[in-house]
Amino acid sequence: MPTTIKQDDFVQSIADALQHISYYHPLDYIRALGAAYTREQSPAAKDAIAQILTNSRMCAEGHRPICQDTGIVVVFLKVGMDVRWEAKLSVQEMVDEGVRRAYLLPENVLRASIVSDPAFGRKNTRDNTPAVVHMELVPGNTVEVKLAAKGGGSENKSKFTMLDPSDSIVDWVMKTVPLMGAGWCPPGMLGIGIGGSAEKAMLLAKESLMDAIDMSELKARGPRNKVEELRIELHDKVNALGIGAQGLGGLSTVLDVKILDYPTHAASKPIAMIPNCAATRHAHFTLDGRGVAQLPVPSLADWPDVTWRPDMSAKRVDLDTLTPAEVATWKAGDRLLLNGKLLTGRDAAHKRIADLYAKGEGLPKGVDFTNRVIYYVGPVDPVRDEAVGPAGPTTATRMDKFTEMMLERTGLIAMVGKAERGKAGLDAIRKHKAAYLMAVGGAAYLVSKAIRSSRVVAFADLGMEAIYEFEVEEMPVTVAVDARGDNVHETGPAEWKERIRALPVLQS
Repeated sequence: MPTTIKQDDFVQSIADALQHISYYHPLDYIRALGAAYTREQSPAAKDAIAQILTNSRMCAEGHRPICQDTGIVVVFLKVGMDVRWEAKLSVQEMVDEGVRRAYLLPENVLRASIVSDPAFGRKNTRDNTPAVVHMELVPGNTVEVKLAAKGGGSENKSKFTMLDPSDSIVDWVMKTVPLMGAGWCPPGMLGIGIGGSAEKAMLLAKESLMDAIDMSELKARGPRNKVEELRIELHDKVNALGIGAQGLGGLSTVLDVKILDYPTHAASKPIAMIPNCAATRHAHFTLDGRGVAQLPVPSLADWPDVTWRPDMSAKRVDLDTLTPAEVATWKAGDRLLLNGKLLTGRDAAHKRIADLYAKGEGLPKGVDFTNRVIYYVGPVDPVRDEAVGPAGPTTATRMDKFTEMMLERTGLIAMVGKAERGKAGLDAIRKHKAAYLMAVGGAAYLVSKAIRSSRVVAFADLGMEAIYEFEVEEMPVTVAVDARGDNVHETGPAEWKERIRALPVLQS
């Protein structure tokens, strides 16, 4: 029997779902991460997971984003062939209107991250539209919606290749995962698509990430087919790499591995792998003509009893009096609590500074990096009495190409970001005896509570990519790379890979 889906019901359902996933983690992820916290033996990884879990509960209570990167919206639709639309907009336009409503909602404004003219102008669309929509016509009279907000840090680590039919999938995954680093904010999930054509494999990998985490249940009952056997094998072998939470070394790198496959050409074996980060966000609902979708609201009792607090033995740092000599005393692995004024800047700001220098000009008026620390962040706009919205770190490797310039020409002495640094960044840090500090990706709301004031000091037209000055109090970071070049993202995983080899029971 035909069903009528009204335009506003569809639009509002999209908007409500995007708001919902901005501050509620899926409970399957929370339960799996809580179990990982209990198992974890690496102090650094355990601290990082505690920050993520504490942040998650704070976001559920405060209805603010889990991560400052509130994602590119990806929607998978299955539209019944007996559905009738009571609408004036196209499906793409309806989805985009839902995105617009969600991201501009005054009570919980979300960060607009989408830029148009991607090859050249890269101008922010200001409302996070357009979404990426995949639609399939199927028998029936309902509209099934699977929706996600995918962060750029994890999306940028997506991998694809065309294997030969005889090539090993396990070998490719085990070779490729270490190349992804930690910029995708583990512990999370890996979505793998096998077969079809090149674009089909990527779609399979992305859609597989919409499924619930069930690795514990799968292991308890045992695999029923070859794909489930492969999921278990990859889960255990990836965790045995010792990469750990935030790449610091530990027992849990992935909480689950999802696989979808599809028939392919006899000469081909396409494979895609897409990670989901610690801010995994997705929702499912079905519209049947009876109004706006209702998503279940979790209870705070569903969160594990984990509350992160600053390490009382951490070194307190006065950013306003910081000197290169003090930076030189820090050692990789040290935990710091930052206090004072902190400048921000990420991709677009660094590019603009580079362009100014190339033209023979200096830094913009009011910007002085001498003996200062820069935070790689693009914050969410504040609401109510906030100084700033959620403001977690962005992936530091994207700034590697600018690091030599910043350390050589501006007087900068330290940087804060997430995950590891690449060779260019590491070489510059060692050369200039600077330091790289790591904040936890996936703990954006928790981090924002350490920011007491915020003002834009340059490049206001860049929106969230402008240069801000934050006044911070007890902001937690870890020395990831010290002035000697010692690097916890190298030593931590190497140490835990060896430890796991001696503890095979921990891989199950």
